[in-house]
Amino acid sequence: MHLRALLMTLLLLLPGLTTANGPLTIAAASDLRFALDEILDAYREAHPDDAVRVTYGSSGRMTTQIMNGAPYDVFFSADIAYPQKLRAEGHAVTEPEVYAIGRIVLWSNRMDASTMTLEDLLRDDIRRVAIASPTHAPYGVRAMEALKSVGVWDDLQSKIVNGDNIAQTARMIQAGGAEIGIIALSLAEFPDLAEHNYHLIDDALHEPLTQGFIITRRGEHNDTAHRFAEYMNGDTARDIMRRFGFVMPGEALPEDEPADTATATP
Repeated sequence: MHLRALLMTLLLLLPGLTTANGPLTIAAASDLRFALDEILDAYREAHPDDAVRVTYGSSGRMTTQIMNGAPYDVFFSADIAYPQKLRAEGHAVTEPEVYAIGRIVLWSNRMDASTMTLEDLLRDDIRRVAIASPTHAPYGVRAMEALKSVGVWDDLQSKIVNGDNIAQTARMIQAGGAEIGIIALSLAEFPDLAEHNYHLIDDALHEPLTQGFIITRRGEHNDTAHRFAEYMNGDTARDIMRRFGFVMPGEALPEDEPADTATATP
């Protein structure tokens, strides 16, 4: 009897052998913090018996954590390149799937960002400009690309401060660590931040923020992981994502959205 109990314990501890009815653990890019929280509320109403936990952070750091055995069943990345890496190296059991296209904006709670362009960041009255770290945060990479496209990246180096992820970058601006910054549209649409105006950055100035997800090797036998992945493709989840400014796969950018008037340098 004791031997059987020991064997069951060992089986549960082995990676990739979580029980079909075990809690779902999600790793999610921090640009999803508000949208995914709302989606999870709706999901729990539809599936009250499913236990779900979510951790938010930078996509690059979470990729490293998953490769090192972090106990996540599903990974929602802000850049599909990270799920593709996990799949290629045997850490995912599903093909990377696009769930949204993200957008970036100039945002400030101290000045009217809606009237500004990226070139305005060089103004003398702006001492610090916050972006997410380009080292491991996709939104930081896209911010850097946009600033390079309009030719201000090099001149801004003394002003730029980095948040570890895009949510931390937004909090940095809120707290006064920077007068303005480049954050995710999905965060700028959250009521607390939406009290202030933002300027939508032309998506032609940077590579697309193609966001993708996978079910990890650990989540292969977790029924809730597969059920939630299917739920993300449903109307309820997609409507919530749109409301937070995400563009759904296969859909064009809304024609009435304002675009940055700056043009890329040759």
